Amino acid sequence: TTVANIRPDHHFQRIAFARLTIMTAANAIKTISVIGAGQMGTGIAQVAAHVAKVAVRVCDRAQTPLTQSKAATEKWFSSQVSKGRFTEAVAVESMERISYHVDMKDAVADADFIIEAASEDVEVKKRILKLADEIAPPHAVLASNTSSISISALGSATNRPQQTIGMHFMNPVPVMKLVELIRGVATSDETMKTTNDLADLMQKETTESKDVPGFIANRLLMPYINEAIFVLSEGVASKKHIDTTMTLGTNVPMGPLRLADFIGLDTCYAIMQVLHREFGDSKYRPCPLLANYVAAGWYGKKVGKGFYEYQPDRKRGEK
Repeated sequence: TTVANIRPDHHFQRIAFARLTIMTAANAIKTISVIGAGQMGTGIAQVAAHVAKVAVRVCDRAQTPLTQSKAATEKWFSSQVSKGRFTEAVAVESMERISYHVDMKDAVADADFIIEAASEDVEVKKRILKLADEIAPPHAVLASNTSSISISALGSATNRPQQTIGMHFMNPVPVMKLVELIRGVATSDETMKTTNDLADLMQKETTESKDVPGFIANRLLMPYINEAIFVLSEGVASKKHIDTTMTLGTNVPMGPLRLADFIGLDTCYAIMQVLHREFGDSKYRPCPLLANYVAAGWYGKKVGKGFYEYQPDRKRGEK
């Protein structure tokens, strides 16, 4: 008996349809390419390999970030095994699904879905997507993990704007359940469905945003962080008291200054620049203290210094 012949009111038909939907998505997406081996790209690769169980090609222009990404992935899987979340055999099987490439041709040529996860710079992202478009199979979707940049603008750099979409993961990717989906003016319904299918395979919840600067999450989050930095720079309160006020007063797990360190002050600054430039409203002006920290190379936790100082391998090693 086929699924189509089962009466719609039968409970087991709904289960069969759900399974069929997942199988269809799995059959459509067998290989993904993640371009950018930083924190976000590494997390996306981990979840795609372990949860979605697809082959993952991680690509970066230099070997060093690829080596660091592989080491971070091995460490993450080891920690999950030590916590009893899955077995060593499962970890090994998942890691074997991930390969690392300097040459984009090796990473993209057979990919069904490409996720760009480079720095928050429109020209960098356009160059990557343009090159990926030239290499990728005709059916492949081009997704950007941008957190603020116009998807329509990024799609214009390719010959497949209808297959270009925003897929904004939250950090850290293995922990955070949300993915924002952003449709550019040319993005097709089929591309949106394929992207939703991949998110389902990765066991992520999705929200959909119009193609506006900052989308939903960073339209709300970044001005909040920026204002906290103004409060610090104006001497209203110490960094400890600012963060404590927000963690205990609003029941969030992390205060705005520590959160900025975790996200990356360079990323926060880049997003605020996009919001300020695109909206033309002074309320989005990046705090000068944020600009100074970025100019000094104090990008936050990833470099060991931001609003707090961090020791390697310690979650709360501030001084």
